[in-house]
Amino acid sequence: MYSSISEANAAVLEKVKSARPFWVDVTSAGEVIPWLAEGKHLLHAGPQIKWEEMTGPMQGACVSACLYEGWATSDTDAMAMLAGGEVQFSPCHHHNAVGPMGGITSANMPVIVVENKADGNFAYCNLNEGIGKVMRFGAYGDEVQQRLHWMREELMPVLKDALANTEGGVDLGAIMAQGITMGDEFHQRNIATSSLLLRTLAPSIAAVDASKDVLKRVFDFLSITDQFFLNLAMAFCKCAMDAGATIKAGTIVTAMTRNGKDFGIRVSGMGDQWFTAPVNTPEGLYFTGYSQEQANTDVGDSAITETYGVGGAAMVAAPGVTRFVGVGGVDAALDFSEEMAEIFVEQNSLLQIPSWNFQGACLGLDVRHVVETGITPIINTGIAHKEAGIGQIGAGTVRAPLACFEKALEALAQDMGLQAE
Repeated sequence: MYSSISEANAAVLEKVKSARPFWVDVTSAGEVIPWLAEGKHLLHAGPQIKWEEMTGPMQGACVSACLYEGWATSDTDAMAMLAGGEVQFSPCHHHNAVGPMGGITSANMPVIVVENKADGNFAYCNLNEGIGKVMRFGAYGDEVQQRLHWMREELMPVLKDALANTEGGVDLGAIMAQGITMGDEFHQRNIATSSLLLRTLAPSIAAVDASKDVLKRVFDFLSITDQFFLNLAMAFCKCAMDAGATIKAGTIVTAMTRNGKDFGIRVSGMGDQWFTAPVNTPEGLYFTGYSQEQANTDVGDSAITETYGVGGAAMVAAPGVTRFVGVGGVDAALDFSEEMAEIFVEQNSLLQIPSWNFQGACLGLDVRHVVETGITPIINTGIAHKEAGIGQIGAGTVRAPLACFEKALEALAQDMGLQAE
């Protein structure tokens, strides 16, 4: 169908660039992902993984989900249930979904629904829980449960009705185009886009038929949750990259993700096949009392942002985040983005970066360029404690392992009847 790899890659990127993801709904995960509602089923981040292979944060998030769904009444009971094989697992990516950190999602958890108005495909992601003791980093105590239930009982209905008050939902691309000029890179920093989103939705939220106390709690939560937009950015990127994957040709990476054991990638010319290699451990800055020795290995679907070309690749746009992730400052951020430009094939005209002389963010991660140069994608990420139940202990960066790109390139060559060297 395509006469060259370049022609196929151009078709993939045209699909990605023409995607128009809108936030259209918030609903229970089981409503849009039927597999979750069939029994004791949980989604997780990264390629497929078994309970006994999961690291502490993902196991802790599983415990939290069991308590939330009422399958267990204590963390001890939940651990026994999970170890006994009573709960089935599947990757978020296998259900058009993504989830930050552990990515654990159950049937009755609220999920963001994002629709690509250009092609009609959907992507789902759970709602950001804010900071402190949160499920995505593996915490599962009373504070976590109270917040999760409040999100379902008050936050989800208000946001659902607010979105119904809009004309077709919220244009996420328009907000991201503004946000990147205000210092967001959409992975570790989303404070500008979270604020823009609140400004956009505030009139619709105020019109919702709910008590003043409920609306105040919703506004209070959204006003202090600086990373609220992260989950929307992830769904945006998933929607766009899935549209590109429909071309089923070329060498563009359409997904990068981690489950704490393996780092996995998908490539446009190889469909839904995963190419994996052992994950690395993030390095960065730690909260008081914690250190590198306590850091969990890399985990989470949030690397879908780097797959799209933002996050670590757009570090130059986010001088405010460079010290938080420990990269040294603006000069280092510029170096990272210049380095990433060597392994991406285009620049994204939607996301122009003022501090990069208005060059567009990177677009089109090419598995050939990664292998040829040996430059691996850099990912901005939170750092979870390796033990279940503790949560986030810092933030930093991590490199994707080269081996999964080498495996993908070998498979592509074999698929095209070429001799890999």
